Amino acid sequence: MSDWPDDQAGGRGYGRGSGNPRPDGARVMRHVQRGRPSQPAGPPPGGVPQQSGYDESHGAGGPYGDARDDVFEPRTPNQREYGQGYDSGYNTGQVYGGAQGGQGGGGGRPPRAPRPAPNWRRRIKIGSITVVSVLLVTTVATYFWADGKLKREVDLSKVIERPDGGDGTNYLIVGSDSREGMSDEEKKKLHTGSADGKRTDSMMILHVADDGGNTMISLPRDSNVTIPSFKGAESGKFYPNQGRQTKLNAAYAEDGPELLVRTVEYNTGLRIDHYAEIGFGGFAEIVDAVGGVEMDIPEGFKDKKSGADFEAGKQTLNGEEALAFVRTRYALKGSDLDRTKNQQKFLAALANQAATPGTVMNPFKLYPTMSAGLDTLIVDKDMDLMDVASMFWAMKGVTGGDGKSMNMPLAGTAGGNLLWDKAKVKQLVEQLNNDEKVTVSGD
Repeated sequence: MSDWPDDQAGGRGYGRGSGNPRPDGARVMRHVQRGRPSQPAGPPPGGVPQQSGYDESHGAGGPYGDARDDVFEPRTPNQREYGQGYDSGYNTGQVYGGAQGGQGGGGGRPPRAPRPAPNWRRRIKIGSITVVSVLLVTTVATYFWADGKLKREVDLSKVIERPDGGDGTNYLIVGSDSREGMSDEEKKKLHTGSADGKRTDSMMILHVADDGGNTMISLPRDSNVTIPSFKGAESGKFYPNQGRQTKLNAAYAEDGPELLVRTVEYNTGLRIDHYAEIGFGGFAEIVDAVGGVEMDIPEGFKDKKSGADFEAGKQTLNGEEALAFVRTRYALKGSDLDRTKNQQKFLAALANQAATPGTVMNPFKLYPTMSAGLDTLIVDKDMDLMDVASMFWAMKGVTGGDGKSMNMPLAGTAGGNLLWDKAKVKQLVEQLNNDEKVTVSGD
């Protein structure tokens, strides 16, 4: 039995209910596909449409028409109804995924505009602003970090009967033998002993002139001075002037920094604006933080008390060796006077080493150096980080030859103590107060 549909146009058919041995030619409009014979008419209404086989050419003869030709001839309603020339619903005139700018029947994406040239001026500007911002934030953070480390423990407002100030700024710089925070092993290693309390091993007046003419004056610890009237820093009790003559470092041992400042001002007539003190441990740590300090020692010497054992010539001193170098006096011919000269010489080398680009530009050396110095640095309550920086750069300049470095003028000795030359001291103070060039010479 045939399933072919009847001929709807002429009443003759082939298949179901038809006696014709073969069908007439299809009378509907053919679906024209280039390069292929036309497809036979679709199945009758209600019948099963003929299924096309899959072709390896992806779409040839398939239900969506010939993939090699996306142009179709118009279809009659019968063709649409029975499936001949099946309409897939896709706009076959558009090319998907085609190359930009290609000819895809006019349906491709528009060509992408070329990338603009980099705006290097804008990039450099943004980069510069970023770098400056980072440096600014780092600088501000470092400032507050360092400023917070300062130990403002000395109250100069407790010093009584102070002389008038002059031009410039005067710092009293003290190296103490404080063993605070040091372990027994460190005391043994640094040959500091375990004495209670604090004494001064070195004292210097640094005058920072407004016009840049800076002067550093070493005050020998064995200087003979008068302890004046003073008010106790802790007790507040008033002690009248009894005319006591003693060594300068005894004032520090008796009532601390405030009495030392009072004694220096009384015996010189020079007003002290700021006070700075560093102990043994901090000094050694600074030297180690900068990687050691090179020194040229003209003559070798040994000293059991300080632990010094040096040969003549150039050598790099670590913290332990540096501390022994600046403390030694018994092995030196000039005793305390020669020691002050060694201290000034070493400070010059240390300041130059700390200010080199290798230290300043290297955060792995800069921050440990700053931390080592600030952790043990004791200053007066009115001293800020800018004052510390000014003191350091002035000290570096003086010890490096930009300024004058000297001892306090001496007139001889009395009972093993060094006597100051009062006339020269008065002239020296006048020149400092007036920011004049210092012409007074010291030993």
